[in-house]
Amino acid sequence: MKHLVAVLCLSGAAAFAETPQPEGFRGPPYQAELPAALTGARTIDANEAQRLHADGAAFIDVYPRQKKPQNLPEHTVWRAEPHLTIPDALWLYDTGYERLKASEQSRLELGLAEASGGDFDAPLVIFCRADCWMSWNAAKRAVALGYKQVLWFPEGTEGWEGTGGMLVPAAIYRPRAAGTKP
Repeated sequence: MKHLVAVLCLSGAAAFAETPQPEGFRGPPYQAELPAALTGARTIDANEAQRLHADGAAFIDVYPRQKKPQNLPEHTVWRAEPHLTIPDALWLYDTGYERLKASEQSRLELGLAEASGGDFDAPLVIFCRADCWMSWNAAKRAVALGYKQVLWFPEGTEGWEGTGGMLVPAAIYRPRAAGTKP
């Protein structure tokens, strides 16, 4: 099944202001007012995201993975809360930060290639939660990698739910083994 690539970010209602696009990537705070656009990408709303999902577009969620708290008492059992995302979205966690480690950049590149089937003209919907710069950063990286139909969904999971869409537990992304077809 073809995936939609969407980037979702932190909670809140999507707020667009006269916020300018930064030259590079945006750092903390990641939950803040967003620009209305991203050069090289097309901004979509929740209704269009629903339509694209129904059409089989690839959705990419870049919400960060919950990290184990430091200084837990010894022998404490810790389990991260499940991350909820749009059905069939590929969760490329930790790929929306201002600066990426080599492993995060690789996860983004491999995940986008898998989601697009290697087709740089395939539509990729990138999201996080509402009002989150992580989706903007990841979508900007997708544009820089040469993807031509990057669709930035700044309303993210909250916008999706607001139009009646359900969320499901996300699966940790594991790149396909070398030589396997997407």
